[in-house]
Amino acid sequence: MAGHTWTVGNYLATRLAELDVAHFFTVPGDYNLILLDEFLKVDRLRMVSCCNELNAGYAADGYARSTGGLAALVVTYSVGGLSALNAVAGAYAEDLPVVAISGAPNTNSTAEYEQLHHTLGKIDYEYVREIFARVTAHAVTIQHPTEAAAQIDDALATALVERKPVYIEIACNIAAAPISTPNPREFPHRAPSDSRSLRKAAEHATTLLNKAQKPVVVAGPKIRAASAEVELGQLADATNYATATTPDAKSFFDETNPSYIGIYWGPVGTLGCSSVIESADQCLLVGLNPTDYTTTGHTTLVDRRKSIDVRTDQVIVAGECYNNVSMADFLRELAGGLNRNGTALQTFERIREDRPPTSVGSSIEPLTTRQLFAHIQQLLTSESAIVAETGDSWFNGINLSLPKDCRFEIQMQYGSIGWSVGATLGYCLGDVERKVIACIGDGSFQLTAQEVSTMLRYDAKPIIFLINNGGYTIEVEIHDGPYNTINNWQYSRLVEVFNGSGANGWGCRVTNEAELTKAIAKAKSHAGLSLIECQIDRDDCSSNLLEWGSHVAKNNGRPPRFL
Repeated sequence: MAGHTWTVGNYLATRLAELDVAHFFTVPGDYNLILLDEFLKVDRLRMVSCCNELNAGYAADGYARSTGGLAALVVTYSVGGLSALNAVAGAYAEDLPVVAISGAPNTNSTAEYEQLHHTLGKIDYEYVREIFARVTAHAVTIQHPTEAAAQIDDALATALVERKPVYIEIACNIAAAPISTPNPREFPHRAPSDSRSLRKAAEHATTLLNKAQKPVVVAGPKIRAASAEVELGQLADATNYATATTPDAKSFFDETNPSYIGIYWGPVGTLGCSSVIESADQCLLVGLNPTDYTTTGHTTLVDRRKSIDVRTDQVIVAGECYNNVSMADFLRELAGGLNRNGTALQTFERIREDRPPTSVGSSIEPLTTRQLFAHIQQLLTSESAIVAETGDSWFNGINLSLPKDCRFEIQMQYGSIGWSVGATLGYCLGDVERKVIACIGDGSFQLTAQEVSTMLRYDAKPIIFLINNGGYTIEVEIHDGPYNTINNWQYSRLVEVFNGSGANGWGCRVTNEAELTKAIAKAKSHAGLSLIECQIDRDDCSSNLLEWGSHVAKNNGRPPRFL
């Protein structure tokens, strides 16, 4: 740009825009105001003002999910950054490249021994960066414009390669300081594979898989972080192997693919799926994240001695480690050498026990979750995306049959309740062509409800199903007590409050299927956000949640080994 004076702030903003970030989420504070001024000079970036920093972080999480790329939030020092910390930690756990940007104290404050507001009351201004270093792949404080260009580029490159959040702290008197032009460069998105290691890993795995009688594939959430979804589909097409996903990878493999056999989740997964996976004589595990939640309290029974473990940048075959091998490269190499073998798929077809579909009707009996999700099933198209909050929405959502290209999002590794409200905002803005359907429990909603007003402000148009059963259902099934009961709001009327003077949100409350049918028809035709409060009995939850909760509670309740 001829005649343009570049600053630290608009250098960073321009780099984000070059990397296809179109929105950033923020809450202003005195340490980031000059930085925000510099961001606003970049026309390709749109500012989204959130109600609080935690929600801004959740919105960035949802944005990274919907775009598949970087997301950004800008906060003020300490009080803003530490408020957003939980959301950034969640993004780290879920492998999402969120760029957390914070204003910081004037560079002279330490040298002049100044005690500052928004701090811990000590002359120590490194603590926020040190804390963020635990939940990011890279954390840097920018205090001199000479070093800023390299520091910014290094942080962004790390976020892209590691698929993890990074933290960039910019002193308030540096944000508008002159800096180099953001000269053209390539940002790598994944480190290249070592060719020898890749070839040997593929040869070893091919030998074992081609000898197997009943090979299968189980895919986990790391396939998204590794950008290997396409290659996984190509492998399934080439081999005809029975292919399942773990619950946190639902929609990362096309559920309409003939090789798909459902969700592998131990006793609460797709009926028949566990039997096929656990009886296989060779299992290709692709990008798994085997936590107590995804294994139902560590009750799944895959034999690791008969498994090939494909990680983001490493493959383990029969105890042999092949390093510097990218998942996508490995799957591509493997697909070319494997024989077709549909034995396990044929076994599944013989034993599968499909749940009969719940019919959609117009009953005036009290609404059930089974009826609700039968109607949600009818809403789904290839342009849909489901955001399911931690809780019973996981279990009912997992049982949905997804059309090709329909997306499904949960935060199963981190499981921070309230995440879905901000994530819905970010997802809507990151992919405006998708119709986002959010399933949120009342307890979770109360943590982050105010971000519905931001959805209205920026014309996001999700359909929100607010499931009102008077408490924290997932906690009830793990361990009940009076702490799981909440104050029951009039949720649908909040839309009137959040609309302000000009927004176009619509809300209603339904108590039976007939009312739900009318509400969904209205929501489908409404040119704006819709919130449907669904009154559900407190004890109405998925049977799988009951069983899962008992296993997780048992795992949590193990006595100390020293007793």
